[in-house]
Amino acid sequence: MQLRVLTCVSLLAAATVAFGQEAPSAPTPPAPAGVSPAPQETAAPFPPANPADFTAPTPTKQTVEDFLHAYWGYDESRQWQVQAILKTPAEGVAHVVVLVKSTAGDPKQKDQTAQLAFYTLPDGKWLVADQLLPFGAKPFQDNRDALQSGATGPSRGGSSKAMEIVEFADFECPHCKDAQPIIANLMRDYPSIHFVYQDYPLVQVHTEAMKASLHGYCVSKAGGNEAFFKFADAVFDGQVGLTPASSDQTLKDAETKAGQDPAKIAACAATPEASQAIQASLALGNKIGVNSTPTIFVNGRGLPVTGIPYPTLQKIIEFQAKLDGVALPPAPPAPAPKPAPSLR
Repeated sequence: MQLRVLTCVSLLAAATVAFGQEAPSAPTPPAPAGVSPAPQETAAPFPPANPADFTAPTPTKQTVEDFLHAYWGYDESRQWQVQAILKTPAEGVAHVVVLVKSTAGDPKQKDQTAQLAFYTLPDGKWLVADQLLPFGAKPFQDNRDALQSGATGPSRGGSSKAMEIVEFADFECPHCKDAQPIIANLMRDYPSIHFVYQDYPLVQVHTEAMKASLHGYCVSKAGGNEAFFKFADAVFDGQVGLTPASSDQTLKDAETKAGQDPAKIAACAATPEASQAIQASLALGNKIGVNSTPTIFVNGRGLPVTGIPYPTLQKIIEFQAKLDGVALPPAPPAPAPKPAPSLR
């Protein structure tokens, strides 16, 4: 069995088990004298945990199990074992160690085991690995509550927020443009989901992002959700025109396609109200940990939408609905591939 120590882990990266540096192979413990080794197919996937390594009163092993299930339960190929929950010199801070492996992917890699290590904080709501992440049996609930009350951007899809996807995006961000067909496919496959678009302009790197967000807010205010999404589609389609020299015309063209008067939208975009709305959206994103665009939140669960294979994204959404007790009809089956043309 090969052991990898996770020195840099992102639990939000749903398509991978772990990241880390390779360590020397760990020896397999010998079988007791006179006892034949168990057959390979029934052998335990991990060495047994030592009860002496569970010295911290909190979190409990069950809480850690519930947390890992919330993050990884959608992936039937992934196995894990809580190996230790240790006291640390810091009062209330516990050192948690988990062994992880996946039976999917390259057969040559399936026997590799990764070691995930993180620290839980005294309030029981946060962990620290290479970043601060929500923790607990329901790690996404606080984000979900914040978004249900605070995500007030343009919306479409179902009216109920029981199952909600919130996207934080920047009109000038190329990956956000790439994400739009993925979002469209999700809304096609899950029409009952409530979708909300929230502005998160990265003003440090995108000179025209804030202007585009201000104009988008005013289009939504003037023409409602339908006008906004027509505007958004047009801006993403014409994203190459979001430059200091041509952004005004690009936005005017998008506003015209959305059935709005560009002069009125420009006047609205210059008001304090528009600026306050975008700043509120940025503050909401900062509160729940947005640090890149595009990021979507599925009932509070943050995901890098362009970094996950679409079938995996579907599995996560359906799994999250099940966790939250939401009746979400499964996506229709993918269309069958067209038969190859006959050579006769």
